[in-house]
Amino acid sequence: MAGSIAKRPNGRWRARYRDERGRERSRHFARRIDAQRWLDEVTSTVRDGTWVEPRAGNVTFDAFYAEWAPRQLWLPSTRANADLAAGSVPFGDLPFKAIRRSHIESWVKDASERWAPTTVKVRFVVVRSVFRAAVADRVIGSDPCIGVALPRRRKAEAAMQIPSVEAVGRLLAHANSTRVSTRKGFRAYVALSAFAGLRKGEAAAVQVGDIDFLRRTLNVSRQLQRDGSTYVVRLPKYGSEHIATRLPDADPGAWLFTVGDHPMYDNDITWRWRATRAAAKLPHVRLHDLRHFYASGLIAAGCDVVTVQRALGHSTATTTLNTYSHLWPTAEDRTRAAASDLMRQSLRSATG
Repeated sequence: MAGSIAKRPNGRWRARYRDERGRERSRHFARRIDAQRWLDEVTSTVRDGTWVEPRAGNVTFDAFYAEWAPRQLWLPSTRANADLAAGSVPFGDLPFKAIRRSHIESWVKDASERWAPTTVKVRFVVVRSVFRAAVADRVIGSDPCIGVALPRRRKAEAAMQIPSVEAVGRLLAHANSTRVSTRKGFRAYVALSAFAGLRKGEAAAVQVGDIDFLRRTLNVSRQLQRDGSTYVVRLPKYGSEHIATRLPDADPGAWLFTVGDHPMYDNDITWRWRATRAAAKLPHVRLHDLRHFYASGLIAAGCDVVTVQRALGHSTATTTLNTYSHLWPTAEDRTRAAASDLMRQSLRSATG
């Protein structure tokens, strides 16, 4: 890139250069040294590939994302999660050139107080991808996400709470309140969470036709997520008594759990769950802990990693192992068990 500096009739110094498109760019300075410094900086960015169009940084984060996201090769569920991540940032209406690392750090700090570390990381990865795309498009010269620290994830064995069989029994017993009519029928929802390992939105999205009682199977093909004041259906075994007593003539496409004319979701579930655990005197049990209860039961019964992965709907066996590896017996555990069994057999033979 060729550049030049010339003194103007008004006594100021004009530094100018031509960009990659051949367009002339210039700035005026009171001192030649300042003009030279600016020209050197521009030349350096062109040389190392970080030069950006001067006005490109005026586009806002939201506007760039709205144009960039539809071009990505995402599944519908991935796009939905990306929209949630992009919509959660407080700097969406700021131009890219005004967004600093401090904005990202403040967002992460606030998010870490509301979401689990894994959720923060997932949303941060999406937002970072947007900034990286802006760098690649030369909208900005550098990624402000670089160096931002994320909340540390606790080890699974330390973070996980697994309710006891007795605790789950108490929760089921109190899920259908005889005094609170609006909580009637909630027992089946709790059962799906504990005995099918469904996530909150997956259980909410079950329809009557998803259950095959003859084959004893449940088809989990959708989930409900909150979208403002309503809900949206997105991509992601137990309950015959609920259908017989609550929905005896239900259409296969009818929602299994309803509140009025719409499916039970989000806050409808949250307050019923809080009331249930309060009645059971188990205030610290989270709804997601029932999913851990289900997984731990499968592992204790001897199910292998792939079986547990498929039962929980994890995308890979690695996800299952990262979450539940501490629940499987180790090689040392199996060695001790085998040695104990050999000892018992040998002692029986010796005494016989």
